[in-house]
Amino acid sequence: MSKTRIRPARISKVLPNSIAAELGFEPGDAIVSINSITPRDLIDYQFLCADEFLELEVLDIQGKTHHLEIEKDYDEDLGLEFETALFDGLIQCNNRCPFCFIDQQPPGKRDTLYLKDDDYRLSFLYGSYLTLTNLTEKEWTRIEQMRLSPLFVSVHATEPEIRIRLLKNRQAGKILDHLKWFQDRRLQIHAQVVVCPGINDGEHLEKTLLDLASFHGGDIPAVISAAVVPVGLTRFRPPEDELTSVTEENATEVIARVQQLQTQFRQKLGTNFAWLADEWFLIARQELPPESHYEDYPQIGNGVGSIRQFIKQFHTTAKTLLPASISPEKRLTWVVGNAVEKAFEPLVQQLNQVKGLTVTLAPLKSNYWGQEITVTGLLTGQDLIEGLQGQDLGDSVLLPTVMLKHDEPKFLDDLTVDDVAQQLNIPILTVSDIETLLQQCQN
Repeated sequence: MSKTRIRPARISKVLPNSIAAELGFEPGDAIVSINSITPRDLIDYQFLCADEFLELEVLDIQGKTHHLEIEKDYDEDLGLEFETALFDGLIQCNNRCPFCFIDQQPPGKRDTLYLKDDDYRLSFLYGSYLTLTNLTEKEWTRIEQMRLSPLFVSVHATEPEIRIRLLKNRQAGKILDHLKWFQDRRLQIHAQVVVCPGINDGEHLEKTLLDLASFHGGDIPAVISAAVVPVGLTRFRPPEDELTSVTEENATEVIARVQQLQTQFRQKLGTNFAWLADEWFLIARQELPPESHYEDYPQIGNGVGSIRQFIKQFHTTAKTLLPASISPEKRLTWVVGNAVEKAFEPLVQQLNQVKGLTVTLAPLKSNYWGQEITVTGLLTGQDLIEGLQGQDLGDSVLLPTVMLKHDEPKFLDDLTVDDVAQQLNIPILTVSDIETLLQQCQN
C-alpha cells in the first residue's frame, strides 16, 4: 500500500444552491478534518458528513485555516466534489498479470496510463475490479465494519495453482477463502473472469463458474454475478507472456460452454448468474442474445448487454428526438470500433430515414494496438487518421467520447481531438450519449 500521507481533500466543484455554496466554499479550498477526524477518502467523507452536526477544519486556496460549525439534516449532502476520491494515495497492484492492459502499452505516454490500481475503495465507489491480494488486516476490517459492499473482484480462476499462474502472486491462491470471508459476513461481490485460451478456459472455466455459483445461495448471495470476458491483447505486450489471442473457434466454444451452464443456473438459482461479454458474440460472428436475456444488466460495466442496451435506448430516444427532416442537408461520418459494425447498421439506416440527413458508419480497427477486432473505446487518434485519411467524410465526424480521457479531449495515444481534426481537415463533433448524438445529427 502507498505510504503517502493523507492530504487535505481538495475541492474541485461546489454545487449551486448547496450548503457549501451558502457557506462560501470555492474550488481549490480543502477539507482537513471533519469532527476532528481526517478523512482518508471519499468513503470517510461521506460517512462523516452524514451527521447532523459537523465541525470542519478547512484550508482555503490562500492557505488560511478556517473552523466551521454546520447544523443540517441527517444525510443531507454538503454539495462538494473533489479532485480525487482517495486523499491518502492509491493502493497499488502487487500482481504481475501478463494480460494487464497497463503493461500492454507503449512507453512515453501520460503518467496516468501506467497507474496500476488494485484499490477496494475505487471498487466500492466506481465498480472497478480488484484482486484482493494486497489487503492488510486493517483494510479487511474496514471493509467489514463499514459494510463496503458490493465489491467487484477479478477472480479469473478458483483453482489456486491457475490463479497464481495468472496473477503471478502466491496470495492469489486464497480466492475461495476470500469468498467464504464475504459469505460469512453477509457481504457481496460481482466477479469477473478474463479468459486466456489454454490457461483458464475449457474445464477450468467451468469449474470456476460452478465454484462461484456455490456462493450465490441464501437471502444475501456472496457472489451476485460473474462476467466472462475475453482477454484483450496488444502488439506491445511482452513476447514471453504465454498468451494467445481469442479466435473465432475459442469464442464459439466458450459461448457454448457458458450457455449450457446458464441453463443449469436458471433452473437451480433462478438467474443466468454467469454472463458472457458482448465481445464473445462479435468474435464468434454470432447474433447477440435478445434484450430479455440480460435480466437487470448486473454486469453492464463489463460490456455484458451494453450493445443491446444502447440499441434499446437509441430507438426509445429517437422516437422523440429524431425529426422527419432537417434543413439544410447534412452529411456526417460516425466513427466506431469495427466490433459493433453489424450491430449498429440498423441504427444508421434509421438515421438515414430523416430527409436531408446522410450518416455513414466508419467502423475502424486499431493498427495502433495491433487488433483486428476493436471496441470503440480503444480507438486512438492515430487509428482515426490512418482509417479516415483521404475519404469523403461529409460535413463533420461524429466521435464517441468513450475514446477520450474523461476530463480532456485526448486519445489513448495522447493525440487530441484538435490534432486529429487538423490532420483530417474536418470538424469533429464529440458525442457523449445518444441524446447528444441525435442532436448533433440535426443541429
